[in-house]
Amino acid sequence: MARPSSSLFLGAAVAVALLVLGAAPPSALAGDPDYLQDLCVADLNSEVKVNGFPCKANASADDFFSSILAKPGATNTTTGSVVTGANVEKVPGLNTLGVSLSRIDYAPGGGLNPPHTHPRATEVVFVLYGTLDVGFVTTANKLVAKTISQGDVFVFPRGLVHFQRNAGDEPAAVVSAFNSQLPGTQSVAMTLFGASPEVPDDVLAKAFQIGAEEVDKIKAKFAPKKS
Repeated sequence: MARPSSSLFLGAAVAVALLVLGAAPPSALAGDPDYLQDLCVADLNSEVKVNGFPCKANASADDFFSSILAKPGATNTTTGSVVTGANVEKVPGLNTLGVSLSRIDYAPGGGLNPPHTHPRATEVVFVLYGTLDVGFVTTANKLVAKTISQGDVFVFPRGLVHFQRNAGDEPAAVVSAFNSQLPGTQSVAMTLFGASPEVPDDVLAKAFQIGAEEVDKIKAKFAPKKS
C-alpha cells in the first residue's frame, strides 16, 4: 500500500504543534521570556550579545518563512538519523516568540536519535510516518517508553534525557515542536566523550566504572574528524 503524502502529514503536524503550543497563555507556556513587542526579527550578524538576538532594523516576509522541513534529510549518518531544525537560526522571525520546530528522519531498521536533552524546552513529536520506540528517563531513573506510529503524539519533558529509534523496516519521520526559539541539544555520549577540552579520563572511568583504556576507545569514536 502506498505511503500517504508526507506533505499532508507535515501540514497536520504543524497544526497539532500550533494547537499544543497555543493551549496555554504565553506566561505559563513559554520556555523563553515573554516578548514585549509585535516582532523582533533576529539580526544573526550582529556582534551585540544579548539573551537571544538583537532586533533587525527592517523585517520582510522571508524572515518568517522556510521550506526547510519539506523534504526528508539524509539518514546515512553514524546513528542512522538526521535532525533538521527550524529554529531562530534558520527562521529569524522566531526571535522572542518562544517556539520552534524540527524534523527528524530515521533510517529503516534501527535509525536512532541517541539519548539527549533539550535544556531550554519541552518537546512534542508528531509522527509523519513509520513506527518508533521512544522514551525518556525521569530524575528518579524511571524509563517512560512507548511505541508510536503515524499520527501519534508523544511528549518529552524539558531537560529529561530521551531518545527515539526506528522500530520498523521502513523509513520514519517526525515533526517536533518546542516551546523555545532555540531549545538547545546535548547528546549524552557526545557531551561526555567528545567535549573540548576533554572531560578527564579518571572522571569518566569512575563514573562509568570502566578502565582508562575503554574511556580512550570511546573518546576516539567521538573525536573531531581530521580533514
